[in-house]
Amino acid sequence: MKKPAPKKTQARKAVKAKAAPAVADRRPPPPPRSAGRIDPGLIEQIGDIANRLGLSEIEVQHDDLRIRVARQVAYQTIAAPPAQAAPAAVMAPAPVASAPAAPAAAVVDADHPGAVKSPMVGTAYRRPSPNDKPFIEIGTVVKAGDKILLVEAMKTFNEIAAPRSGTVTQIMVEDGQPVEYGQVLVIIE
Repeated sequence: MKKPAPKKTQARKAVKAKAAPAVADRRPPPPPRSAGRIDPGLIEQIGDIANRLGLSEIEVQHDDLRIRVARQVAYQTIAAPPAQAAPAAVMAPAPVASAPAAPAAAVVDADHPGAVKSPMVGTAYRRPSPNDKPFIEIGTVVKAGDKILLVEAMKTFNEIAAPRSGTVTQIMVEDGQPVEYGQVLVIIE
């Protein structure tokens, strides 16, 4: 016959049973993290997602790990090369003589005292709407403060007024042409 176990042993078994994890919590323990080490492959994957979606910044957070990947988007302005005017000049013999004169005049006119320069980057318009007549033509006499052009920037139309009275001798932009800050738009003499 077996003897009953002493009460001390039964008490130890009861303590061990209480310390065991609950049956409902069967999640595997999280993988050990080494302090200060982040998987570079994970960062590359996040960067690839940002590039694919065209994002400049993305942030991911999981538990106490937070990763933010940001990139600077560089915008490049490409100016039209002057060689584009040459093929048109070759096909039409008459404009050949005037084509070289126009760029030379533009260089000289930048310092002209009657030069009206663009106050901003935008699109120049010579008329208030596509069906209306232009504000000015070559030979138009203007007074100081008269509206001579519109420059549209960020969906806002800005009136360009004549800084002085005189006669319009040159119009350096076409209707709907993009303009840069400081670009000569009109010459008033």
